[in-house]
Amino acid sequence: MEGSCGGGGGGGAGQMAAWQGRVGATNIGRLRHGKTSSSSSAAVAARGGGVTAWHLRVFAGVVGVMGCLLLVASLMMSAVHQVQFRNAAISRSFRGLQELKQNSVRTEEAEQIMHPRLLQMATSVVTKNESDSDSVKFSLWEEPYKQARKWKPCAAKHSLPDEVPEENNNGFILISANGGLNQQRVAVCNAVVVAALLNATLVLPRFLYSSVWKDTSQFGDIYQEDYFVNYMKSDVHIVKDLPPHLQSLDLEAIGSQITDMDISKEAAPSEFIKAVLPILQQNGVVHFLGFGNRLGFDSVPVHLQRLRCRCNFHALKFVPEIQRAGSLLVQRLRRAGAMRTEMDKQLFGSNMLDVPALLAGGEPSRYLALHMRFEEDMVAYSLCDFGGGDAEREELQAYRETHFPTLAMRLRNTSVSPEEQRSLGRCPLTPEEAGLVLTALGYDRGTFIYVAGSQIYGGAARLRPLTRLFPNLVTKEDVLSSAELAPFKNFSSRLAALDFIACASADVFAVTDSGSQLSSLVSGYRVYHGRGRAPTLHPNRKRYAQILGEEEGIGWGGFERRVRNMVEEYKRVSARPRGRSVYRQPRTPGCMCRAAGDGSVDF
Repeated sequence: MEGSCGGGGGGGAGQMAAWQGRVGATNIGRLRHGKTSSSSSAAVAARGGGVTAWHLRVFAGVVGVMGCLLLVASLMMSAVHQVQFRNAAISRSFRGLQELKQNSVRTEEAEQIMHPRLLQMATSVVTKNESDSDSVKFSLWEEPYKQARKWKPCAAKHSLPDEVPEENNNGFILISANGGLNQQRVAVCNAVVVAALLNATLVLPRFLYSSVWKDTSQFGDIYQEDYFVNYMKSDVHIVKDLPPHLQSLDLEAIGSQITDMDISKEAAPSEFIKAVLPILQQNGVVHFLGFGNRLGFDSVPVHLQRLRCRCNFHALKFVPEIQRAGSLLVQRLRRAGAMRTEMDKQLFGSNMLDVPALLAGGEPSRYLALHMRFEEDMVAYSLCDFGGGDAEREELQAYRETHFPTLAMRLRNTSVSPEEQRSLGRCPLTPEEAGLVLTALGYDRGTFIYVAGSQIYGGAARLRPLTRLFPNLVTKEDVLSSAELAPFKNFSSRLAALDFIACASADVFAVTDSGSQLSSLVSGYRVYHGRGRAPTLHPNRKRYAQILGEEEGIGWGGFERRVRNMVEEYKRVSARPRGRSVYRQPRTPGCMCRAAGDGSVDF
């Protein structure tokens, strides 16, 4: 580009001018040597020709220069626009957390602080963390145990025939999954296993409308239907609709509707064979209404456990629209172009957008994703006290009456102690408590943090202690423009998919609520596809509550040491413990293999 606009005299326009100059000079030379007519009119014509050639050279040169200037200006404007676009969370006004942060400055006197002594010490320490050695800073962003790299994904392979035969099929299984994006994902993969277990055809899952999530999205709005059906065809037969002769049946009236009340939580496969298979064989169809965590983990044989992992880690791909928006989100967080890591390939496939190399200068930036599950529904359901007094208790009780009527009714007859809930580790971490953990681990004030689940209960007043420690907080609303988010507006599950992508792709993922499905699924996804290079910070809420309960008697050094030990324990690499979710901890037979020598074995 520079060569054509520099010494070359303006590319094609410059070459044309040079050619015209050479032709003009040759003609004039011939005239002067008498090789043409010597009449005065011919001489005048020759001089006129020379003048005309000179004007043409000048004109062509000017056009060439102007063309180069316009091209350079266009490139510069494009670069500036893209840099601003990519760094929108820093260089432009925020639309997400920034609005809360600005509001919190105006209402600082109303900020809600539960641990003032620790917060004061942390405010001083978080700045000192910036002076830590490079080796210490490096350890904050790396998986500490090399054993994690010995575990490889193994669910992609299967041991069944190339395609499941349709003969001897016992009928159709229809599921209507409740909850949000992540609860529904679990329900889908559990349904795949149940369909295979009962030798049935699975109808593409349907999603129930929730008064909490308020999202009308169906399977095909979030996941690629054809990819899912084709990927799983060797394991279970999947169709998009019930056949016409079954669509008109009243499934509840004929006894084919199965609710969560009919199946035990985390039931063994034998319970499905005993309770569901006879209905399926009799009526040809069974409808699981509200199907979620109805299938256990420990009692499931290896070949069915593999199906679970094939579904969750391989078959469920977000639709291209979500993949493209997610790739744009991640690249702006990294401030770099497409990296094509294994995680990128799994999340985006062929829909990874490429940022021009011109705009992707320097090394990619690191970012930490924090799932701040401190939203009103979680806060209300936890039955914990967060220091807001009577106003907070009345507000949360009103929310329970509307959204959790069964829980609200139970509270009328039973007394629940918020203190006991906290001591048992059942309270989600506040933004303040999350900030104290990150500071104790050694993250400094400049750490770039992506916050998932950004509708913080309590707003600016509750967020302020965290932003005091870590001001570089962003959400998807900060990084993506309103136009880019427009297709997902009013669809909470599709927005949650963007959070899933940003958290799965992060250099470090920090969990604040072990009961959250997003935290569980993202943690497992990072273990499975992270190749041992995707660390997750997972505080033990019960132990953390004990530490915070003794805060008046410990200094910062003691607090820091105990928090680091607490988080370190979760990072240790081991096979899935009994009773734990395969979705969170996929290091289990049928799902992941542990390398032994030159090969890989399940165990």
